[in-house]
Amino acid sequence: MNAAAPTILIVEDDPRISEVMAAYLGHAGYTTKCVEDGDLVLGALRASMPSLVLLDLMLPGTDGVTLCREIRRFSAVPIIMVTAKVEEIDRLLGFEVGADDYLCKPFSPRELVARVQAMLKRAMPSTQAPAPQLFEHDEGAQRIRYAGQVLNLTPQEYRLLAVLIAAPGRIFSRAALLQLAYADGGDVFDRAVDSHIKNLRKKLAAVLADRDVIHSVYGVGYRFELT
Repeated sequence: MNAAAPTILIVEDDPRISEVMAAYLGHAGYTTKCVEDGDLVLGALRASMPSLVLLDLMLPGTDGVTLCREIRRFSAVPIIMVTAKVEEIDRLLGFEVGADDYLCKPFSPRELVARVQAMLKRAMPSTQAPAPQLFEHDEGAQRIRYAGQVLNLTPQEYRLLAVLIAAPGRIFSRAALLQLAYADGGDVFDRAVDSHIKNLRKKLAAVLADRDVIHSVYGVGYRFELT
């Protein structure tokens, strides 16, 4: 196995399912690690951050929804929830706590591999191009430049944009943005996110010649993407 292959963390308490997932992903060229107990997931992530997490909803110990929420407090790693719960409310709940995609059991192993490949393809540009080249993030000075021009942002607009440009293509729910971009997230509401996004769009339009880079994803949240 290529040591540079992306690592997939499989969080699944049924060993038969995790073995099938690992086998298909391994055949597709990925390195896999399996965790069966929800209480062990955060420690495993902090010890070695994977390229993507496949997260079962129903687990012994800490459940998948709680884990997804906790992971989003310190990482933007792509998360695909894998669960037998198919109701719309469960899908929306997964997105609200920060999941990037949703796969319902029973699923085709080939579909699983295709979802993983698509998610990693979207996530990889966050470390390469083109957003980091056009948008320069000076974390020390708390400034963001576009094509060398400093954007006139409020502190909160800066934090929001910094989160979004760090992961182009990733869909952030309002709840995830509250956790990642607001220091006092417990004291603000979803409407605050919408208001700041609206102001950000106006300021970006002034330097991007009306090129829209913050996209609304209906019923879920927002995605940063240069199109």
